[in-house]
Amino acid sequence: MRSRPRPTIREVARLAGVSHQTVSRYLKTDDTISKALQQRIATAIAQLDYRPNLVARAMRSRKTGRLAFLLPPGTAISSLEMLTGAKTEAHSAGYVVEVVTLDGSPDTRTDRVLELADSGLFEGLVSLTALPDVSSRRDPQGPPIIVAPHYDEHMRSVGELADAPAVEEFITRLADQGHRRFVHLAGDYVHMSARRRREVYIETIERLGLDSYGVIDCDWLAQRARQAILDLPEGSGVTAVIAANDVLAVGAISGAYLRGWLVPGDLSVTGWDDNPVAAAMTPAVTTVSVDYQSLGRRAVSRLLATLRGEEAPESREPVSAAIWRESTGPAPTT
Repeated sequence: MRSRPRPTIREVARLAGVSHQTVSRYLKTDDTISKALQQRIATAIAQLDYRPNLVARAMRSRKTGRLAFLLPPGTAISSLEMLTGAKTEAHSAGYVVEVVTLDGSPDTRTDRVLELADSGLFEGLVSLTALPDVSSRRDPQGPPIIVAPHYDEHMRSVGELADAPAVEEFITRLADQGHRRFVHLAGDYVHMSARRRREVYIETIERLGLDSYGVIDCDWLAQRARQAILDLPEGSGVTAVIAANDVLAVGAISGAYLRGWLVPGDLSVTGWDDNPVAAAMTPAVTTVSVDYQSLGRRAVSRLLATLRGEEAPESREPVSAAIWRESTGPAPTT
């Protein structure tokens, strides 16, 4: 049995004896329509059991209450925290956030975003990965597209997320505590964050006139970090380890204990990422905390400002901060 076609706004208008534009104004709660006409339209809607096509209306008006949060494929835990911040900011303004994964080449990602913008499903879009030529290709009458490139196409940190000012802070403060010879346990250089931490380590050591035993590549593997400490020759003079993340820091502490060294009595160790396990162990690891939720809030606040026709807010607050804990202390006295 075929179902009866859904009644249209024009049928409502004919039954009420008004134009379909008047019915449309009524549905938008236009108070300029007389009470008599409002009653006739309401009666016609009830008789026909008319239900507005909300999707079509949203596509026409661009008012959907929905924002798109665009991410490259991957499993970075940081993206979940960033999404939490984005949702908080969006919800406070009456919007919901939907996540869309962007894969493929840079041009393919841009094409996909432009399709989403033209779909009428979203009032605005935020991309956390770069979109080549999106500004020049987007419809100026379409929803705004904000690009905040915190990840590359493989969900690896780039830009502000890959900066490493805390490495300089670690070395400077440890030098003030008497440390003179350092070693850096580096991550996988396919990650910009690993490259930047190595670069800042080398630059800071040279600038402060300190000594470096060198940079040891550990590829984010704790066992390599542990072996690196076990392989340090007697009399190396190393009293401080700058590890590229907390996993490597924990590996370094394990290697120190296997050698009978105290941390921080004989060796100070720093990490990165504020890993909960590294924070809970003894000694708790000196590390870097990154406020990913703040980055999500910032991105959405830029989009909301654009939607309102306002100047996008600027924040100069750093997103990362050193957290000094038990794994660092003064250099050992000889």
